[in-house]
Amino acid sequence: MNSGKYVFAQISSFLPQRIFDGIVKRYKGDYHIRHFTCWNQLMCMIYGQLSNRESLRDLVLTVNEI
Repeated sequence: MNSGKYVFAQISSFLPQRIFDGIVKRYKGDYHIRHFTCWNQLMCMIYGQLSNRESLRDLVLTVNEI
């Protein structure tokens, strides 16, 4: 049984969301975005790296199943 945080939660805690959101706001990264924000994209890319996905298509298929 898991007694602590998962690896994904540990890695995502290194970059606090409010600091990341401040950077995105400064450079207008979420301009014209409806629902898939920069934070969501970052979390998907981190998940893809941790789960050793071989392609973007593989990552999209995996994320859509969740």
